[in-house]
Parts: sequence; structure tokens; C-alpha cells
Amino acid sequence: MSLPAEFHDIAKRVNNWGRWGADDEIGTLNLITDDVVRAAARTVRTGRRIPLALPLQQDGVQTGVIPGRVNPLHSMVQINQELFGPGTVATSDDAVTMGLQAGTHWDALTHVSHSGKIYNGRPADTIAPHTRAAFSGIDKARHVVSRGVLLDVARARGVERLAGDHAVTPEDLEAAEELAGTKVGAGDIVLVRTGQIQVYLGGDKHGYGYPSPGLSIRTPEWFHARDVAAVANDTLTFEIFPPEIENLWLPVHALDLVEMGMLQGQNWNLEELSTACAQEKRYAFLLSAMPEPFVGGTGTPVAPVAIL
Repeated sequence: MSLPAEFHDIAKRVNNWGRWGADDEIGTLNLITDDVVRAAARTVRTGRRIPLALPLQQDGVQTGVIPGRVNPLHSMVQINQELFGPGTVATSDDAVTMGLQAGTHWDALTHVSHSGKIYNGRPADTIAPHTRAAFSGIDKARHVVSRGVLLDVARARGVERLAGDHAVTPEDLEAAEELAGTKVGAGDIVLVRTGQIQVYLGGDKHGYGYPSPGLSIRTPEWFHARDVAAVANDTLTFEIFPPEIENLWLPVHALDLVEMGMLQGQNWNLEELSTACAQEKRYAFLLSAMPEPFVGGTGTPVAPVAIL
């Protein structure tokens, strides 16, 4: 089934191919300039640090619905082993096998393709078993530190958690922006809270993934107009699931990653941050969200920290 005209119309309006040159591989991360980072550092007042990652564990968010995206399988490969002989210092080592998008993560620009293309018009077949992502792998996203802005849509709408059929619209984002008292600007990393992570934290992995609130197909234009550098939220699917438009699967992924070249993140735990921002009555902060530099990776685990 081909993508509908509505999708292609939006794609044309948010397309950033060539904006930073034909060789560009990082898309909207170009918007995080030295000036943006200096301004972000000035948001730190108390030094309060809030971690936003879920624990990496075998009983993680994955349920097996997505083939190969396994929760971390953690094994000990050495336990108190005296490598240099009896009585010497002993070491313990461990190893892990996991899907790079299994827990709290960033999607690389190569995570999805459409119409045979990835970001900046490159062919989708540049992603291959041995070369992995030859262009725009997650290792190219080398500096993801900027001003973070929490758009607490659930709080702005007066609920603990948005309903599973709630598509987060530009109007929702603006209501949350008004609550925050902060305008989203160029180079910002936007964190959108729906409250959906509460379902996972309450022990219902299947209910966490489906049905799920998430971003509407109308939101990429809002982020494009604001020159946002990256967006993350507290859901498994990022966008509303099942989709708004019947049989149009993952359109927001395609618009954000392929057309706009904008990193997106999922499974971020924004609950403690929501409480802290409400307490301090400020919703902007320094955000460090550095990717693990897996060469050619189409995604990566991340352990973000918001610094207030």
C-alpha cells in the first residue's frame, strides 16, 4: 500500500534534505550550536539531577512483538577470577546481549526509511548486514547536550495519564508550553510527557505498548517550525498506536527521521522530572543525552540526565 497524499504533502513541508549540505548526516542536531549550549548551561540553578532512563533488565519493556528487539540478557563471564595467580587481585566481568532500542533509547536517522530513501535522500540500501548504516549511524550523533524543555501534556490537560487513544496535537503542545511558561526554540530538545510510562511501571508491559497515546501526524510541522533539535517521550511507540489514519503505520517516524532528520527517543521516564518541574515552576533545564556510539547503529541505549 503506497503512502497517501496527505503524508507526502506534510513531507514536503518539513523536508530538510540539503539544508546543511549534501554530505550532512546529523540533521537537526546541527541546530545545537555553541551559543545554544551556553544558553542551556545558564538554566542550571540548583544542580538537581534527575535521571530519565529505565533500568536495563531482562524484565524490560519489550514483549517479543518486535522481532529481535530483545530485553537485555545479562551474563557473568568472570566472577572473582584471579587472572594472575592465587592471591592476586581478582576481577569480575559481565556481558550483555540486547536490542539497541530495547529500553530508553534514541532512534538514529536510519531507523526507518520510506520510498527507498533515508535522511538526506540517500538510498535505503546503504543499510546492510556488514556495513550496517553506512550513513547517519547513531555514532554520528556525537554531541546531544542542549536545553531540554518538558512539555507536560498530561499535566496541562489535568490528568495523570492521557487516554490510550489520545493523539498529541500541536494544540496539546502549545497548552503544555503555556503551562511551562517557556517557548520552545531552535536547538531545544523537547520531552513530551503523556504519563503512559506509568502503565509499564505498574507492571503491565502489554498495556504499556497498546493502545498508547503518542504524537500525532500533525506534530512534525510544529517541531519543524520551531527548529527543534530532537524529541523524546514516555511511550513505547513514540506516536499514537494504533495510528490515526487507518493502515498508515509509523508516519511520524518517517516524517521526523527521514524527512526532517530529527532524532526521536522512546521509553523515557519523565515522572520524576514532571514532579520536579511542577515543584520548581520551571520546565527548562540542561539535558545531557549522549548516545552510545555504536558504529553504524540504527539506534542506541541512552541514560539521559536533566540538570535543574
